[in-house]
Amino acid sequence: MAMVDVTVRGAGIFGLSIAWTCARRGAKVQVVDPFGPGSGSSNGLVGALAPHVPENWNAKKAFQFDSLIMAEPFWKQVEATGGVSPGYARLGRLQPIADARTLELAHARAESAAELWQDRAEWRVVETEALGSWCPPSPTGFVIHDTLTARMHPRRACAALVSALAVMGVDVVTDAPDQGQVVHATGLAGLRELSQAFGKTVGNGVKGQAALLRFDAGEVPQLFADAIHIVPHADGTLAIGSTSERDYDDPSSTDAALDDVLDRVTRAVPVLHGAEVIERWAGVRPRSKSRAPMLGAHPLHQGQFIANGGFKIGFGMAPKVAEVMADLMLDGRDTIPEDFRPEASL
Repeated sequence: MAMVDVTVRGAGIFGLSIAWTCARRGAKVQVVDPFGPGSGSSNGLVGALAPHVPENWNAKKAFQFDSLIMAEPFWKQVEATGGVSPGYARLGRLQPIADARTLELAHARAESAAELWQDRAEWRVVETEALGSWCPPSPTGFVIHDTLTARMHPRRACAALVSALAVMGVDVVTDAPDQGQVVHATGLAGLRELSQAFGKTVGNGVKGQAALLRFDAGEVPQLFADAIHIVPHADGTLAIGSTSERDYDDPSSTDAALDDVLDRVTRAVPVLHGAEVIERWAGVRPRSKSRAPMLGAHPLHQGQFIANGGFKIGFGMAPKVAEVMADLMLDGRDTIPEDFRPEASL
């Protein structure tokens, strides 16, 4: 067997992205996942790559901003290498503004974005009548339009990474011994291992339910209305979601909670009334106790590393997560924010 520089355990979005970045830097990489690529929460539907609000700036928001800016060239290279589209496009997002107080906040955040987003994206307050029929109804007649938000199809993104890795000579296998530097990107199973070892909750799973509609909205911004993400995909479908359920009996079933989301979305965006539901999905997303991704030295496996806790923002964080983990494992350069280290959740 050829020597391996990096073993990635876990083939979700974090694991595949780390493998891709390490391989592009010349490392020999193996990816190991007993369930195959994109089999956990990375197998979802929604793909809303959305920023935090531009205020109370901190390391987590700065990290996410950097990652969202990195996303376009990251995914363009993945597609160019493997020939599979991740469905990525930075088309922005529209959010209705509910009342006068929220309108005031939106204007203040527009000023913050002008400074914090470094003229690389905008957060604007726009009248609904200027945006056409796709714009959702808004009680104030105004919406927030940010140009940083992007969309992708999660399953296609994982497939695009798998294809690009194969071209680089990297396959996803179900079993292999550790070789070289080892990173555990094992999602919920990894958080449960930590919680059991430390005798306390280090992280947990939050169930989400989403749906895919047959509705071709075209190349338009995604919407965030009534706390629901509404994401038009490039293949003529539209994803909506998701719930956030801390308590659940069946991690993979959909139920009345998704029915409620479907009811609310047609009230928030009337043009979707009557659209066919072609898939209902449920999955459990890994959330660290600190709510930030957990990156750095593994607390249990000495000399190895961890990349976990993507929760709702894993796809948006993936390009930057992959960069800092490759820096750490290949070059010994540690640029991980303090709040992202495992110690923050222990």
